[in-house]
Amino acid sequence: MDAQFNRRTFLKGAAGVATIGVASLFAPQARALGPILGTVIDYAAGVPSATSIKNAGHLGAVRYVSNRRPGTESWMIGKPVTLAQTQEFARLGLKTASVYQFGKGDTADWKQGAAGAATHAPQAISLHVAAGGPTNRPIYVAIDDNPTYSQYTSLIRPYLQAFKVALSAAGYQLGIYGNYNVIDWAINDGLGEFFWMHNWGSNGQIHPRTTIHQVRIDKDTLDGVGIDINNVYASDWGQWSPGVAVETPAGETPAVPSTETFNQLIKILGTLSS
Repeated sequence: MDAQFNRRTFLKGAAGVATIGVASLFAPQARALGPILGTVIDYAAGVPSATSIKNAGHLGAVRYVSNRRPGTESWMIGKPVTLAQTQEFARLGLKTASVYQFGKGDTADWKQGAAGAATHAPQAISLHVAAGGPTNRPIYVAIDDNPTYSQYTSLIRPYLQAFKVALSAAGYQLGIYGNYNVIDWAINDGLGEFFWMHNWGSNGQIHPRTTIHQVRIDKDTLDGVGIDINNVYASDWGQWSPGVAVETPAGETPAVPSTETFNQLIKILGTLSS
């Protein structure tokens, strides 16, 4: 796939998706919750060696397919993931999953609403491809907050809807990183196939559709790099290896969104193309 996936490609591809049927928009949903199958880590302030990650017993890591935001260029060297890093993972039998997060706090990506996804999704896809990421894999989209329902309906939902259209048009799936409420609201809106839950605002609950659960933040280090620890609840947590194609499992039925959700997607596309 051409890594130069721009706004025009997004609109053209999304329009094409809209004409070939609602069911084909959505890939099979990953389902959890069950026994903990292992752990994966995430990190941004450095890059622990693949050997150290393997020796610590982790399955792999969720890596950023986003650039460093202003003011973090000198220390946030874990962004973005590189092909050399994912190849070293693969050599040791470790797996990679992809997450997009550029802004944070006042500059959180979702605060740009649907229009922001037209910029962010192409960047996420390009960096995923550059690191060797195959199609038919999710890219987790970070909602690294404890938002109100009003913030969800006015900004986060349109952001995720537009991001999903862009990912689907390019052959990817939507993963969502968020707290219990964001995951629950998104599922009710027919959004997301993979769910990475964080604890902020989750009130001690684990959503039953959680794929990965972030359980320890900034409490552990590996090779001197601060890492977060995540429990894995699904055999398919969005993992991939560079150059290895991933096929949709046979016999699974695509999740079909409601007419209301699909109409909202079309409305978003009309707004972005105007």
